[in-house]
Amino acid sequence: MTDSTRIEELIADLRDGPLAARRAATADLGESGEAAVKPLIGVMQAGNNDVRWYAARALVRIGEPAIDPLLAAMRAADDRDFRRYATAALAGIGAAAVEPLVAVVENADADLQPFAAMALCRIGDPAVEPLVRLMQSPDAKTQERAALLLWKMGETGAGPLTEALEAKDQSANNK
Repeated sequence: MTDSTRIEELIADLRDGPLAARRAATADLGESGEAAVKPLIGVMQAGNNDVRWYAARALVRIGEPAIDPLLAAMRAADDRDFRRYATAALAGIGAAAVEPLVAVVENADADLQPFAAMALCRIGDPAVEPLVRLMQSPDAKTQERAALLLWKMGETGAGPLTEALEAKDQSANNK
């Protein structure tokens, strides 16, 4: 049995299997690595929300190799439910997804920005420093987006936001 055949069988279990089979398929697909990324994204795009949830969990287990393909699929898809589950997967991947998500914010990618913002807020601490760095951008709109995200993070981002704003004020006063 080839890897692709096994991945197809596991995808079928995600779609139609009983609960135990879905859970086992999620774990096995997560361990399949990069080979399972494209099929999992495909099932997320065509599936119902239950299937999307299991596929997203498998992508979280795969981790970093899933980040760029997920972002590319989100750019290409208009399906809001797909984008929500892809966002949840990116948030679940965590720190490894921060820089690509910060790039979405920095580049003002209007279609993906709200989703990137949600994922960064869920990721929390690992996203703080890159967002503080964005506040030093020469572009005022980029600074504003970064500040807003730090504010939305609540307690996690509030202290660093305050410090960054104070440093910016101090720098302006010293000129």
